[in-house]
Amino acid sequence: MRRYSLPCSETRLREIISAYGTPFHLYDERGMRENVRQLQAAFSWHPDFKEYFAVKANANPHLLEILAAEGCGADCSSLPELLLADAVGLRGEEILFSSNNTPLMEYEAAVAAGAIVNVDDVSHLEKLQAAGLRPERICFRYNPGKSGIGNAFIGDPREAKYGMTRPQLTAAIRWAQAQGIEYIGLHTMVVSNELATEALTATAEMMFRLAAELHEETGLRPSLLDLGGGIGVAYRPTETPLDYAAYGVAVRRLYEEILRPAGLGDCRLALECGRVITGSYGWLVMRAIHHKHTYKNYIGADTCMADLMRPGMYGAYHYMTVLGKETAPKTQVYDIVGSLCENNDKFAVDRELPEIEDGDILIVHDTGAHGYAMGFHYNGKLRSRELLLQEDGTVREIRRAETIEDYFATLTYPGLKRSM
Repeated sequence: MRRYSLPCSETRLREIISAYGTPFHLYDERGMRENVRQLQAAFSWHPDFKEYFAVKANANPHLLEILAAEGCGADCSSLPELLLADAVGLRGEEILFSSNNTPLMEYEAAVAAGAIVNVDDVSHLEKLQAAGLRPERICFRYNPGKSGIGNAFIGDPREAKYGMTRPQLTAAIRWAQAQGIEYIGLHTMVVSNELATEALTATAEMMFRLAAELHEETGLRPSLLDLGGGIGVAYRPTETPLDYAAYGVAVRRLYEEILRPAGLGDCRLALECGRVITGSYGWLVMRAIHHKHTYKNYIGADTCMADLMRPGMYGAYHYMTVLGKETAPKTQVYDIVGSLCENNDKFAVDRELPEIEDGDILIVHDTGAHGYAMGFHYNGKLRSRELLLQEDGTVREIRRAETIEDYFATLTYPGLKRSM
């Protein structure tokens, strides 16, 4: 059973709360660094392994800078994400631009950056050619289109909007070869939030066999084999985090069994994990401000799903603790809710917790990925600040809280007041 903890003592966290107020997202620099090192160590057997951090998981450049210093690249899917990667000093082959339904201007930016341009649809190649865009590095996203491949989070690949069929993939490779592009990669993403080693290694086996087949068919020697991301977070107490070392060993066995005999053992091997890199090293810290007793018992927090939409959007589970009451008996059953005018604005439903009083500090665990990044402004809600607990124990604000001025910044209406 997983044990949940904070990156600092209760006393230190209360000092941070006193200095900054609530709510806020708190990230643990030391934890993130140690975590990504463990993942890289699991693949250290490969001469050219690269983790491309999926920027969508947490797009704060202060965190991207930390991960870049640890040797990670960036998996970007939009122009702003490309600009964030550039801002932290990532260049060329350190950036994978993996998008879908992509505007031409974003392709132009990716090509100009020298990024690996991961093309999602074979029809995009005509548009690239018509625009005179010839990527120095290109990659093609494969959709296997088979039931039994993927997991419940991604769904049946045949229902997914991503990737190319097998015949389309062959056509795309021949196109790139005709253009004289020497750097050609292969990519897929068929699982998400997966904790089973078997499901993740099934992706590796599929891609290794695909590379061997395409080598025979087209002569392609892939410059990059991207196995996607998809490693999950053990959100629930009953779940067990993925064993990186065991995963690395399993992939190595397939590498030696399939790729090496095919003469393809020298291509770059990549993952594009996001969630598992930062997810467990972030916490949403908020305060209980209201009790409501009707047909259920509700605790109102001083934030809402604008700061964490996963529970409301997906019914996702996040462990919760009450600061100072971590070992107290869980004698109450609450819904922990925000102030949004939507009934799914809930951080926890029917959750057994210690008795909560107004003013208690509530902590939502595992919010370091797809937390702040998925925020929104519906109902005029403003997102909270982000804080970084640095390796030396000091805290730095890495994003200030949003203001009403921020919310109104793009409006052209002249009579708006900034306060009442």
